[in-house]
Amino acid sequence: MLEMILGAWISQAITAAADLGIADALAQGPLSADELSARVDANPDTLRRLLRALSGRGIFRRRGDGRYELTSLADTLRSDTEVSLAGMARFVGSPEHREHWSHLTEAVRTGEAAIPKLRGKQVFEYLADEPTLAAIFNDAMTSVSSFAIAPVVAAYDFTGFGTIVDVGGGHGRLLSAILTTTPGARGVLYDLPQVVEGAPALLKQFGVEERVRVVEGSFFESVPDGGDAYVLKNVIHDWADDDAVRILSAVRAAARVGATLLLMELVIPQHDRDFVGNWIDLEMLLGADARERTAAEYRRLYEKSGFVMTGVVETAAPFSVVEGRAI
Repeated sequence: MLEMILGAWISQAITAAADLGIADALAQGPLSADELSARVDANPDTLRRLLRALSGRGIFRRRGDGRYELTSLADTLRSDTEVSLAGMARFVGSPEHREHWSHLTEAVRTGEAAIPKLRGKQVFEYLADEPTLAAIFNDAMTSVSSFAIAPVVAAYDFTGFGTIVDVGGGHGRLLSAILTTTPGARGVLYDLPQVVEGAPALLKQFGVEERVRVVEGSFFESVPDGGDAYVLKNVIHDWADDDAVRILSAVRAAARVGATLLLMELVIPQHDRDFVGNWIDLEMLLGADARERTAAEYRRLYEKSGFVMTGVVETAAPFSVVEGRAI
């Protein structure tokens, strides 16, 4: 129990390492504490103490010659890896996020989100007014997105769809990955104007820019029609049930009968073993009265929105693909 209680300290130490950029500094090879402290602008003594604590958890390693080097765990804190968790570490350990989690007791007691009470505005409005935190949050979401994309594309067969509409698709990272595995398909990327503004560069990076139509708009108002499949990744978990039904109903208004709906989400399992989605569920409670959901809860959302749920496809990651069909 004591070790679990102190887990918050471990998390904060990882955040400190990410904030300082220690993994990036060690990416080119081992360094002594003095060399490393100069690279990351930290006190040599206290940096050694941080590294000593993290090394005990397998994060960084002190060699026989006294120099420090990366381990496989520490490598995930580099900013330039394909799947970097540095952004998530910095967000979870930010002073603002720590303050939000300090209100968990009250959120559980009342069943109400903490951020609107504490900040006087909804979570996305709050982030819009805090550009530094918003940038860290966006890095965190990008890292989680990268973590989920490869397992989802490997687990689900998208080859039967001619047109795939990515609703709330950001810069198009998921859509690009799907289209690289379905050379005959075309895509529609749909998100808010300020979000899709950055999409062309990413689509070009993956060589799919000629196959993607970028559309601006809000999924609360409308969704592009003509899709054989509508994909929403980590969208519905951001919203309470009434708003989730509004979003899915907008998708249904655009989708023809028989079109496929695919939600990429952390589906809460029936067992009581540890699952990362149970912890993200509490994060959603604190932020926006939102939630992660079980398969049965997704089935009810589908039924209220004009879809029938046809299955849940698990992946090698904690994320699943919730499949449905427009009726």
